[in-house]
Amino acid sequence: MPLFARKSSKSSDHSDVSQDSKGRSKSYDSHTQNNNNNHQNNNNDVDKKPPLIFHCQLAHGSPTGLITGFASVRELYKKIAECFDISEDEILFCTLNSHKVDMTRLLGGQIGLDDFIFAHRKGRAKEIEIVKTQDALGLTITDNGAGYAFIKRIKEDSIIDRIEHISVGDHIEKLNGVNMVGKRHYEVARMLKDIATGETFTLRLVEPVRSGFQGIGPRSQSRASGSAPGLNGGRNYGSGKETLRFKANGNAQIEPKFDEATKAGVEAINGLLESFMGINDTELASQIWELGDNKSNSMDFAEAVDNSDLESFGFTDDFIIELWGAITDARRKGK
Repeated sequence: MPLFARKSSKSSDHSDVSQDSKGRSKSYDSHTQNNNNNHQNNNNDVDKKPPLIFHCQLAHGSPTGLITGFASVRELYKKIAECFDISEDEILFCTLNSHKVDMTRLLGGQIGLDDFIFAHRKGRAKEIEIVKTQDALGLTITDNGAGYAFIKRIKEDSIIDRIEHISVGDHIEKLNGVNMVGKRHYEVARMLKDIATGETFTLRLVEPVRSGFQGIGPRSQSRASGSAPGLNGGRNYGSGKETLRFKANGNAQIEPKFDEATKAGVEAINGLLESFMGINDTELASQIWELGDNKSNSMDFAEAVDNSDLESFGFTDDFIIELWGAITDARRKGK
């Protein structure tokens, strides 16, 4: 029987308490904390026992909950919502091993087996009128994998950078009154890009909850997406060698963390996605890397892209060549 998460009675330590299906209290000691790390490589199906158990808190402060029994980001959000008795629609995004709005710690298509999850809830809504005085707004957009697009990076001295009330982490809820919920990041980015220079448009944004001891740091740091230190003391979260990877087919598998060549390739591809499309998506970049990893030339790579679900992006030939260059460069550096 899968273990369902409940909130523990303590928020400062990790001697967590859960309940079984009959409501009996059940405590988790350090053996439970090490459960994920002891998972064998050949147990690639998350339904196999022992179950993977992840520690989670609400980023603005809460008891520690135990989360398990999910195989996608949407299922993870549902489990977190059940654990903390909130609506899953309230969760904007999650960060790993930091409670801050730190885009370098953003949960994407994978979670390290010893990562600590922090869920960021919806906070204040704000509506801002903007004049597009330049062709580029200076935004990089990503999404949470569950229907919310939000701002991941703001370019220094851009149109958006000069607007004080817009920050990294803000969810783009509406554009000129049109609901953006359910749209992917590239769709939102394309709609923003299609706004003519000189036009005035309105953004309705929702910022993450900011309260209690949660420090996002100085405004300049948050907009630069600077990394934050990990959790202090106790267990060394985020230092494991394996990761739970969410697959496009709805399955999740335990895999080794990326090697140096793969990291370099995914990072370079993500940079191209940002430059050409205004989006940042590590999972998409990883999928592109995998399509090109075993190819010997750009034509085979282009054919693999066309025969995948990435065909709908309509990548141009020039962009495919740029992506292929990033892949081959990373291969050479990894040798």
